[in-house]
Amino acid sequence: MSTDPTMTSSPVFGDLQRRGLMMVLSSPSGAGKTTISRKLLEADTAIDLSVSVTTRPMREGEVDGRDYFFVDKVDFNLMVNRDQLLEHAKAFDNYYGTPRKAVEDTLAQGRDVLFDIEWQGTQQLAEKVRDDLVSIFILPPDWHELERRLLTRAQDDPAEINRRMAKASDEMSHWAEYDYVIINRNLESSVQAILSILHSERLKRRRLTGLSDFVKGLQAGA
Repeated sequence: MSTDPTMTSSPVFGDLQRRGLMMVLSSPSGAGKTTISRKLLEADTAIDLSVSVTTRPMREGEVDGRDYFFVDKVDFNLMVNRDQLLEHAKAFDNYYGTPRKAVEDTLAQGRDVLFDIEWQGTQQLAEKVRDDLVSIFILPPDWHELERRLLTRAQDDPAEINRRMAKASDEMSHWAEYDYVIINRNLESSVQAILSILHSERLKRRRLTGLSDFVKGLQAGA
């Protein structure tokens, strides 16, 4: 993850020290969270993608360490037992988790971390690091569009697509557990809405760790 401190400045607070935030995007498969994540990273250079560890096989075009850290189940269980994961969950017979140290280091440096994870992982983050968390659930505009996107994506065979569609209803039932909900009717509009949320959340007082000293300086006439 990048650690360049010049990327954390704000037009409102300048280079005032702040703690980074964890922005989670969740959705049923095909609702668009991966595409939205990519657009967010292109639009805002002060947020980094959390790279998850997974036991699932690598897909064509994926790169270990960029898309995921690919491990076997033995190594994954070792990471769980050593408390090296902030969250972990099982999805479609594979395991996924978030390495703890990289995220904690990035937040302390005043940069933000973007998560593309399922609702189970989001619940774990809410229990452990609620003050750092901003959670967004992305819904498809309708059921038929969700199916169309899965078919168009052409990453899975028909049996896997049927499994994902069957699971989508259960995944969508967790929408009310999130801070924000976006209906992804239009990609660019969804991205702009999430950028607005990100910018607003960065201005919350509890994240501006340098604000107290700044105010004391003002009061002292500094």
